[in-house]
Amino acid sequence: MEKIRIGLEWFINPDHTPIMVGLKKGWFKEAGLEMELIEPEEHFDAIDEIKAGTMDIAITEPLHLVQDRAKDEPVIGFARFLHTNGGVMYRKNKGINRPKDMIGKRIQYPGAPGLGGLSIVKTMVEKDGGTCTLDDFIPVNNSFYHTDALAEDKADVATLIFRNFEIIEARHKGLEVDYFALKDWGVPDFCQLILITSPQVLEKRNESIGKFVKVLRKAVDYILEHQDEALEIYLEYTNTDKNDPLTIDIFKATIPCFTYDFSMTSDYYDHLQKWLKETGQIEQTIDPQAYWTNSLALP
Repeated sequence: MEKIRIGLEWFINPDHTPIMVGLKKGWFKEAGLEMELIEPEEHFDAIDEIKAGTMDIAITEPLHLVQDRAKDEPVIGFARFLHTNGGVMYRKNKGINRPKDMIGKRIQYPGAPGLGGLSIVKTMVEKDGGTCTLDDFIPVNNSFYHTDALAEDKADVATLIFRNFEIIEARHKGLEVDYFALKDWGVPDFCQLILITSPQVLEKRNESIGKFVKVLRKAVDYILEHQDEALEIYLEYTNTDKNDPLTIDIFKATIPCFTYDFSMTSDYYDHLQKWLKETGQIEQTIDPQAYWTNSLALP
């Protein structure tokens, strides 16, 4: 058996169901793989952990892959498995009806007061025909607890949120919320989950990582065809009450987000990195083929 240590981008949640299905069905074991899921106690930089040898691959978003590579970090992405809609969530009682209304509002995002969240809302405002500077927003850092920031009136809007998670969570808390989708307001759509590693690890462990990707694809197919059983597997793995309505609703909203197509295009990454450079979040753009490969993503 060969162990693969995979770092999760967040706490264990329905996004990770394909891995749970692969474990429950014994498909990883059949492929000669032993899986170790690493759930972060706090947000970590996955590439640092991979370089340190504490994990082999990690789940992240395309945004972070480009940011790391632009800093000359040795990182490469090789498969996408989830694509949801998402963007900026706002409370309807804050006088926000369109992106221009976010000017002067409190913006919740991890990493505040850095450029990340501010660049998203500024781009949306400008796409809506508004004029603003980064100083026209009030950054708020409530870590990744977006819904809590709105519920506790620490912020008026929150970014970046996933439709299959935070929107449902907020509505279960009784909040009247809606969201501006990235793709509708000039921001590259990076509400996706991908797998990354270092070029060195990918070369050295190409066969085992390839087996992992095949099991992941098989599990996604199974989930889409056997949704009730997949839910049972998730509830058992996480020891979650089967009568918890929030968990059930988030799980059902996540199912359609799993993708059949694990590949991504150079055009997509070129669009993303150009936006990051234009907004001052990275200093250089790089040929996307240097940090994304479809060698394992294509069936």
